[in-house]
Amino acid sequence: TEWLLAVSSGIFLAVHFATWITSLEFTSVASSVVFVSTGPLWVALLSPMLLKEHVSRTAIIGLGLALVGGTIIGLSDACVWDAGLACPALADVLQGPAMWGNFLALVGAWTVTGYLIIGRKLRAGMSLIPYIFLVYGIAAFVLIVIMVIAGDSPAGFAPQTYGWIFLLAAIPQLIGHSTYNWALKYLPAALVAVTTLGEPIGSAVLAYFILNETPALAVLVGGAFILTGIYLASRKS
Repeated sequence: TEWLLAVSSGIFLAVHFATWITSLEFTSVASSVVFVSTGPLWVALLSPMLLKEHVSRTAIIGLGLALVGGTIIGLSDACVWDAGLACPALADVLQGPAMWGNFLALVGAWTVTGYLIIGRKLRAGMSLIPYIFLVYGIAAFVLIVIMVIAGDSPAGFAPQTYGWIFLLAAIPQLIGHSTYNWALKYLPAALVAVTTLGEPIGSAVLAYFILNETPALAVLVGGAFILTGIYLASRKS
């Protein structure tokens, strides 16, 4: 059972990265990170079934706030202000690239939820190094398979690109995710998940300085709704 759970955790992690990183091709960094950061909300809502934890009425309110925020961000990526608010037809909105990117980021949130919940279960009886070696290895294998199926190649990029890839592996993964997995042995999954709430702020700041990407006002407002909802849901879990 533990091996099956570990394999599932690795698959969840792989799909999390595949969907979240792909979402950046279709939507802004701010929108993508806000949606993927709803992971703590889903952890809080699934805890009663999977971790036998109580979820309060406040968590339900938090879910409602997060859904309102998601709607605001979805519209902000599809609509423009030009002598008033102008939005395309609903069918065009649902088929637009930004909406697809936001959905991929949301899938990333759902899969990281499974990754954290399984990690909470397994870390109770597994030490950190064997756990991350197994889960990260499975995730890497799954991502390689996805890359081959998609017909992509890891070769042919500029040296600077490989430098960024190395930093992604060394800092967010080996340091960031390993810290999360260390904490899962001692803290509830919802509490560990809520620490990811710093991602939207940090990502927006980095995107502003590195990519010259300024979040729209509606994205900031919608993000505030989502982060408030996540905070309310997670703090009472």
